[in-house]
Amino acid sequence: MPDDLILRVAVPAPLRQTLDYLPPPDATPAAAAGMRVLVPLGKRRVMGVVVEVVSGSALSGGKLKHAIAFPDPEPLLPPDILDLCLFAARYYHAMPGEAVVNTLPTALRSLPKAVIRTPRQWCATPESGALPASALSRSPRLAAALAFLREQGTASDAACRLAGIQPAHLRSLQARGLAFSEPFVEPVDKSAVGFETPPAPPRPSPAQEAALQALSGTSGGFCCSLLEGVTGSGKTEVYLRLIEGVLAEGKQALVLVPEIGLTPQTRQRFVQRFGSKVGVLHSGLGDRERERTWRQAATGQLRVLIGTRSALFTPMPDLGVIVVDEEHDSSFKQQEGFRYSARDLAVYRARQRNIPVLLGSATPSTESLANCRSGRFRHLELPERAGGASAPSTRMLDIRGQTLDGGLCAEAIDAIGSQLGAGNQVLVFLNRRGWAPVLSCSDCGWMADCHHCDARLTLHRARNLLWCHHCDTRMPAPASCPGCHSARLLALGAGTERTEHTLQRHFPSFPVRRIDRGTMQGIAAMDRLYEDTVSGEPCILVGTQMLAKGHHFPAVTLAVIVDLDGGLFSADYRAAERTGQLLVQVGGRAGRAERPGEVIVQTLHPKHPWMERLLQGGYRAFIDPILAERESRGLPPFGHMAVLRVESPSERSATELLDSLKRQLRKSFPDLELTGPVPAQMARRAGRYRIQLLLRDARRAPLHAALEQACRLLDAHRFSAQERWQVDVDPLEGG
Repeated sequence: MPDDLILRVAVPAPLRQTLDYLPPPDATPAAAAGMRVLVPLGKRRVMGVVVEVVSGSALSGGKLKHAIAFPDPEPLLPPDILDLCLFAARYYHAMPGEAVVNTLPTALRSLPKAVIRTPRQWCATPESGALPASALSRSPRLAAALAFLREQGTASDAACRLAGIQPAHLRSLQARGLAFSEPFVEPVDKSAVGFETPPAPPRPSPAQEAALQALSGTSGGFCCSLLEGVTGSGKTEVYLRLIEGVLAEGKQALVLVPEIGLTPQTRQRFVQRFGSKVGVLHSGLGDRERERTWRQAATGQLRVLIGTRSALFTPMPDLGVIVVDEEHDSSFKQQEGFRYSARDLAVYRARQRNIPVLLGSATPSTESLANCRSGRFRHLELPERAGGASAPSTRMLDIRGQTLDGGLCAEAIDAIGSQLGAGNQVLVFLNRRGWAPVLSCSDCGWMADCHHCDARLTLHRARNLLWCHHCDTRMPAPASCPGCHSARLLALGAGTERTEHTLQRHFPSFPVRRIDRGTMQGIAAMDRLYEDTVSGEPCILVGTQMLAKGHHFPAVTLAVIVDLDGGLFSADYRAAERTGQLLVQVGGRAGRAERPGEVIVQTLHPKHPWMERLLQGGYRAFIDPILAERESRGLPPFGHMAVLRVESPSERSATELLDSLKRQLRKSFPDLELTGPVPAQMARRAGRYRIQLLLRDARRAPLHAALEQACRLLDAHRFSAQERWQVDVDPLEGG
């Protein structure tokens, strides 16, 4: 390797630039961009990624350190993924290490001693059959291992471990020519997905045929299409048929879903259609499984990859199409650390690879609708439910003056009983966990507040806890008031625990299944829920937003929305959009098969104009005036926005810092609209005051130039260990 070569390395550290290193002294593979490299960083050794190999450095040779080693013989990140990561780092003003290194599976970010070996499967060689019985008499463990392989035919590493066979025994057999290994391919569990032979796909509706016909012409290059289909209209069937054509051309497909809760159903339908070449990638998997799936996709072994937002960065050499399901969902925007939008980067990756990308939703985001109007996206529609199912009817229940039982009014409870008695299933939506959102003393008025956040502590009665859902503070629930020692404590309001308890009391003969973060720990829990529910037996599902994200429960005929009023009066300009989307998505879970559905919405504001517009004209009549208002005010998607946020134990120091920053930006960018500094929607969280400066401009270039200057100024500021700052481009919350 030439002596003058310099490695530009992205390292997992809070640095806004790459670092230069000399190649390892004894490097055997040639250095190339995309390779993992072990480097010294201060007193530590860390795993970085080479982003560029250059012939010189701004630092003198004596100041440069040598990299330690290349763990791999060739790059793990191909040029397109490396370009995607670096573009994302520039656009979102993120640290290169966050955008490059942290997109690798956890096992591949570890030091070499912790790198997980690719699982293998073992077989006895044909030559071992001629081995005399006495040949391994002095090595009984080897003899037992060989007998096991002969009996099994093929055995994975895991199967060998369960049989008590150590890896050293297998390697010894391999060295003697008695066994061989190859990469392990996990077989498809057909019993888990409930099929022996793939079922015949349903006949497409005329609207699906029209959408597929329009999409069939996109295989020759980049095209972004928005598929707007009412809930239950068969968007997934359009995805499947589109991908079917892509696979027939020898290419791969990437499907992004917003939550791991959607992957059991989605994976089932895709495996039924495409067999064992389907893989899933999400945070619910262990490190070993994530790395194995990542490598299988990167080598082309998997042809369809279904995953949550981080799956976007998985290398796929033959990628032919990207599908983003529920494209409106806020889960596609990472809210901590590297704050990127997987939906928006999916469009960039499709353009980069010159392939089509399809965004699907029953309630499209304002950004996608605006792109359709401008001609950047193509708009396809599925206006009717598939299979002749009718849209659910919606009824507003005015609960003013009514006594609620576990958050439910008497009319809603009666409606639930009627549906259960008819053999149907019911969904009850309440976007609050726990027993009650407030614990109060009826004598002195004390309320259980979080001492670290501007928030109340939520009562979780099953665990006798007061719990802050923002900073995770937990404490035992008191038996008496800490202020006046009265025992007259009241739990005000209802959460999913309380509603579940109420429904169990009213309907003891029917199972009540709660779906929230407390009960849905891991993907296996969602699998069990789905299996129990699709059986069709009458039951009640009580849950938070986990229930509103595209699930298909054909026996659900009634959806009860306990409380949407909180979103009707929020200061956030996106509140109307989110509230309407939530109502349509939750209501869309009802009546998806041959049985008609109904949606009941409990509200204190039955005549609110947003709700009247939505119920009378549907989602488009609801969202069009919101788009018009955004355009008149220059708000996204018709203008560009970013937030600079400082978090500090001192409200004053955070405000003064952003005031100073605002003055400097105003000198350099007089036309830039700067609002603040103002407290964030939650002004104090986890003991820190959160103060922010809002930046807006009609053009993207000046906004990003201002952000670049702001980042330089903030990097130069000396923050204490208790202070930190972030930049959020295209935020989901704004002024």
